[in-house]
Amino acid sequence: MTDVSALSQLDQLKQFTTVVADTGDFQTIKEFAPQDATTNPTLILKAVEKEEYAALADQAVAACRDSGLGGQNLVDAVASELLVLFGIEILNIIPGRVSTEVDARLSYDTEGTIKKAREIIRLYESKGIDRNRILIKIASTWEGINAGKALEEEGIHCNLTLLFSLVQAVHCAESRVTLISPFVGRIMDWFKAKSGHEFAPADDPGVQSVQSIFNYFKKFGFTTEVMGASFRNKGEIIELAGCDLLTISPGLLSELQSSNDPIERKLSAESAKDDAIERIDISEKSFRWLLSEDAMATEKTAEGIRNFAVDIRKLEAMIQDKLA
Repeated sequence: MTDVSALSQLDQLKQFTTVVADTGDFQTIKEFAPQDATTNPTLILKAVEKEEYAALADQAVAACRDSGLGGQNLVDAVASELLVLFGIEILNIIPGRVSTEVDARLSYDTEGTIKKAREIIRLYESKGIDRNRILIKIASTWEGINAGKALEEEGIHCNLTLLFSLVQAVHCAESRVTLISPFVGRIMDWFKAKSGHEFAPADDPGVQSVQSIFNYFKKFGFTTEVMGASFRNKGEIIELAGCDLLTISPGLLSELQSSNDPIERKLSAESAKDDAIERIDISEKSFRWLLSEDAMATEKTAEGIRNFAVDIRKLEAMIQDKLA
């Protein structure tokens, strides 16, 4: 029997929860040995600005330069190629799945999202990667979730991101998407800014949001996986031990690795059955109304989409410079 006191908090956490690395840095992924990894435009942009990863950007440009495309179509093709090349490098390190994000500017375009997701999957498959190792990341708008539903029916698995409310989560579950990524830290940021209060981990509104979503899914038998994301401190992570997955930044992975303090399981399918949470019905009208009633979720979803779009434009500017 394993002596828990001899295990780091990271290794203890892995006994309850699938740990995912929230980074595009290959060395970090190798160091902490997560099951899965997630990427987004911000993480990819940070990575390609480092000298050791610049060659991947050059490789993406070289792969597309003679494609016959021009202008924005060529830039789009290089960006997709770059995301996939990063994904493949990560898959060479981890045993599980990597999440690759659709352009955030398509967040209110169901058909555009579906088209881009198919393109990303075709690129992966053309390079010998099984689609079951890929999660397509899509923002949790009404249009994005509906795109996720259609893609899942085609066998393309999705990770619905920028998720801040139960109504978004329930629509994802009813649409049978593979995984959702509720953003713990960004929820806490909003409430902290509004109230001026500091929150202990157990009282953290982001933690409580994920607990509610997890319990709802388990109580009502939904198979969609819950992956807490966007953590601000180690305490938030520890309060969610037992969540299906947790995607964790390098700094917090290091903190968990450096401590041997005990961690207890906080979430389980068994305890969720006793939760008093009631089932809600989701239609387009109720989704839009309930989301609009939730100022935090409305503001943070839109803000997240805008910020990802900013980093996509920066990535495109870098690509244009290389093409020139």
